[in-house]
Amino acid sequence: MKRDRVIVYISAAGLAGLLIMLNFISPTEAGPLGVLLFFTTLFGVTLGITIALMKMFYKMSGRRQKMLNKDYLYAVLIAFLPIMLLMACSFGVFNVWTVGLILIFLFLIGFLINKKF
Repeated sequence: MKRDRVIVYISAAGLAGLLIMLNFISPTEAGPLGVLLFFTTLFGVTLGITIALMKMFYKMSGRRQKMLNKDYLYAVLIAFLPIMLLMACSFGVFNVWTVGLILIFLFLIGFLINKKF
């Protein structure tokens, strides 16, 4: 499927970008655009990993062979969790309340995906 190839290319490019960024650029040199690029590429990598794990789970369970549009939206939602947790940690507000609010936010988005699609 064309969508799967695009996700693989985005994940591979994101992983290459992350490795280059983490090895050759210091956080003070990166600046705001570097931080934005870091979080964007990290999201691409986690999205690729999440979709690969979901496909493996579907194949092992024998439920169905193809992922639906709703499944891709759930994968985006799951891939966004580590990004939000890392951002909360970088802002210095990583505590039980913040994690609880992030989980409630993601639960509400999952409920919206379930109802709309």
